[in-house]
Amino acid sequence: MAAISNRWMSRKRRGGVILVVAAAALVLSGAMGIRQTFGLFLGPFSFEHGIPVATVALAVALHNLVWGFAQPFAGAAADRYGVAPVVAFGALVFAGGLALAAHAPSGPMLVLGMGLMVGIGISCTSFGVVLTAVGRAATPEARSSALGLASAGGSLGQVLLVPFAGTITSAAGMTAALLALAGIILAVAPLGFWLDGGDRPSTADAETASANLSDVLLQACRNPGYQLLTLGFFTCGFQLAFIATHLPGYLSLCHMPASLSATALALIGLFNMAGSWGCGWLGGRFRQQHVLAWLYLIRGVAIGAFALVPKTEAVVIVFAAVMGLTWLGTVPLTSGLVAKVFGVRHLGTLFGIVFLSHQIGSFLGAWLGGVVLDATGSYGPVWAATALAGLLAALLHFPIDDRPVSAGLPIPARP
Repeated sequence: MAAISNRWMSRKRRGGVILVVAAAALVLSGAMGIRQTFGLFLGPFSFEHGIPVATVALAVALHNLVWGFAQPFAGAAADRYGVAPVVAFGALVFAGGLALAAHAPSGPMLVLGMGLMVGIGISCTSFGVVLTAVGRAATPEARSSALGLASAGGSLGQVLLVPFAGTITSAAGMTAALLALAGIILAVAPLGFWLDGGDRPSTADAETASANLSDVLLQACRNPGYQLLTLGFFTCGFQLAFIATHLPGYLSLCHMPASLSATALALIGLFNMAGSWGCGWLGGRFRQQHVLAWLYLIRGVAIGAFALVPKTEAVVIVFAAVMGLTWLGTVPLTSGLVAKVFGVRHLGTLFGIVFLSHQIGSFLGAWLGGVVLDATGSYGPVWAATALAGLLAALLHFPIDDRPVSAGLPIPARP
């Protein structure tokens, strides 16, 4: 009887994890898919509202920065109150920001809507909150794969929503497209209740389950591996925000057709589905920091090569495919590594701090792209910086120590 009961509980546990992963994928699809459309609106905001490209880029960049600073607080709220109320609040603010941006008559209103409000909203509906639920529901052995699968499913929104937004913008205008996207994020908000439904491990993280947040934060901040991981994640944000925001404009400068921009962004999302799942799978079989290092190295080389070779439609498609394979695979690996070292009790808060570094990089990648273009008429210097940053991030990740930190150990003194 005991064996039968254990098997039944195991099946029930797996069913709960599958439900949580599916809900996480759908919420991420809405939030991240909408965010990936912002690069399509740089031109329309400038042409239809007369807002300078640098100001539009500032709004997009600011949402990344606000997202980063809000993420530790959103993660801490999810740790304490559950994921559902945080996702619901974030969806409302996210939708409000999109609606305000859709009717923005000037730069300040655009910055308020797409910068401040969208940043707060996405901090509550994206990785730092949603993947926390997945990390807690899955066992330590399956955690990396589950995180990768949720991240991969979340890329479906990028595949579908980028061309969706482009089609509506062409047919009915930018305002209609932004309002449609606001409706989508509101529609996925109720899925947050599923994210709180997974069974949580009772023994896998016994040493860290009762740790005080202040003790864990001190351990993390004084842990060299956590410091290197945080620095490396800056590079990820810088690279992704620059490419997502400015690739359409760059291709336009290269006299490529406008439709190719939407195709490239959609392909990034499509290949990211395989890349995120693959990185999560590799993270369950190899040391996660080593997989991260190779991912950054491949991405940096691909960016450098793309900046140097003559641009053709085939080159753009190949570049989008390579970027997709390495796009968000960093997220399940990084969050999984944090969970491995520090446990899942305060995963939302600890990953939120690492993610702040990512978003500071995102702010600079999106903003500096516009500033450099306005100042020089070229994206060349930023492409070079983006490629070199990938090589530096690879060097930072190889020496990371992934041994679990026991909550019972004294906090190490600073050297």
